[in-house]
Amino acid sequence: MKKIKKVLNSSVVIAEDEQKREYILLGKGIGYGQKAGSEILEHQADQVFIPVDKIKTAGFFEILDSVSPEFLEMTQDIVKKAEEKLNVKLNPGIYFTLMDHLNFAVERYRKEINITNKLFWEVKNYYREEFKIGLYAVNLVNGRLNIELPEEEAANIAFHLINAQGEGQASKDAMKAAKMTGNIVNMVRYTLNVNMDTENIHYTRFVTHVKFFVERFFSGKMLTDEDDFLYHQISRSYPNAMRGAMKISDYIRQIYEKDIPNEELVYLAVHIQRLISYNHLD
Repeated sequence: MKKIKKVLNSSVVIAEDEQKREYILLGKGIGYGQKAGSEILEHQADQVFIPVDKIKTAGFFEILDSVSPEFLEMTQDIVKKAEEKLNVKLNPGIYFTLMDHLNFAVERYRKEINITNKLFWEVKNYYREEFKIGLYAVNLVNGRLNIELPEEEAANIAFHLINAQGEGQASKDAMKAAKMTGNIVNMVRYTLNVNMDTENIHYTRFVTHVKFFVERFFSGKMLTDEDDFLYHQISRSYPNAMRGAMKISDYIRQIYEKDIPNEELVYLAVHIQRLISYNHLD
């Protein structure tokens, strides 16, 4: 059971459980007419409990003071949609970072300040589900506030969703991960010298495997195996694919000064070979 400790506004209260642990509770009208000591019904659908130790409370309160309650309501709607579509529990901090971002995006729009997202294409093509939710968010904000945020804003929102999906370095630096993913995919496309259908399921699967590789790279959890038998076997059987993998390795060594383990080269070569086979480039 949780009880209200302090009412911040009609949509936000600080609550406390029986172990004296504090929570921030978000819910439309949850604070209306309430006072300290009131019990909270946790089964209400639109309530979100966030442990205070999971966020920087000072920053949160600062955001609340400067943002209209309607941005909190829209943020809750967007986060709920994202968790349903992505089938993942997002980091609680998303409620505050996204709320702050939406408020700033609308402020920029009204002041006619346009900031270009240089990775719009990469996000749209390599983080498609997050981008779709970003579009949902843009349409929601535009409809509620009767404005016209551009499609490009969907990519900015997608970055927040990507960041909120995990604790690894790749998720914390979504722009860097998106850029590397785009560079690797384009490198393979140029190496194979073919215009691929980006809507093709085989292309989409390849991009997904590249994203997994990038996540492992930035999180420091690369595949490693002391046995090089498979590496030599794949090199002999699929030389074109392995050449593509080696180009990726050279690119990473040049930019990040890190070597790629042979097992990761095998991983890349196998998926490049599948792309070659599906596009009849053998």
